[in-house]
Amino acid sequence: MTTAKIVVAGSLNADLTIYCERLPSPGETVHGNDFAVNPGGKSANQAVAAARLGGNVTLIGAVGADPNGDMLVASTAGAGVDVSHVARVPEPTGVAVISVDASGENSIIISAGANGTLAPDHIDPALFAGAAVVSLCLEVSLATVQAAAQAGHDAGATVLLNLSPYAPIAQELAALTDVLLVNAHEGSQFLGGYDMPAADSPAVAWQDALEEFARHGLHKVLLTLGSEGSVVLDSSNTAAPVVRIAPTTVDAVDTTGAGDAFTGAVAARLAAGDALAEAARFASVAAALAATRKGTQTAYPTAAEVAARV
Repeated sequence: MTTAKIVVAGSLNADLTIYCERLPSPGETVHGNDFAVNPGGKSANQAVAAARLGGNVTLIGAVGADPNGDMLVASTAGAGVDVSHVARVPEPTGVAVISVDASGENSIIISAGANGTLAPDHIDPALFAGAAVVSLCLEVSLATVQAAAQAGHDAGATVLLNLSPYAPIAQELAALTDVLLVNAHEGSQFLGGYDMPAADSPAVAWQDALEEFARHGLHKVLLTLGSEGSVVLDSSNTAAPVVRIAPTTVDAVDTTGAGDAFTGAVAARLAAGDALAEAARFASVAAALAATRKGTQTAYPTAAEVAARV
């Protein structure tokens, strides 16, 4: 599958991951098992996921002049991503410290490092010419995210914003966003504490949620619900403004980065011309397959692997 251009602007992190039987409680120390250092960062993950699914991806970001930076550039480029606009800076490469329990659940703390240097002046509008999709997250400064969203909007691309890690955003950024991707908690925060419906709620309850998002300028929202699947809210689809996407059942080993696999797959399928609900169905399978393997980028499936399960 070859798609139109996808631009991903944002973070690259080295994932420092330790596996354990259970996550520690506050003040508690537990024994771990395997330890690994892997390439990660939400934006790099999304770029690799999209590229492994056949996407034509350009990544804009920053890493340090250090071994972790070398690893990230090599891994991302190895997946077929254009990394010529990943800057090398004096600050150390960003890191994520990750704990994963026996069920595959995780807890994550990130340190921005070089990601904190990515600024609006790194966003060259010329890079966005001909882009079909621009994929963004909030692991870099909001000013940089807004500059990339503006460049994508001006280029006529679909701006896909993953509101994670959650932070309040300006109305100007919301207005530039074509598709908002959030989990239920992030969606509730965005709407000021709105009580998000349960996954099995009737469509009328989700229609009310769509109207709440629309009041904030968002008319296409993709809500991920973990093991309960996802819900597509699309006010432009008058025939089916609410579409539930069933979960793909797998034996999860490591859910780290599964959400990024989902976002990257959505970007790849939107760039290929799919409607949002179609893209979400494909992405559900991609994310589930990613959770069956340890790691993030190294766990992401190919288009053929996803097609075999769709």
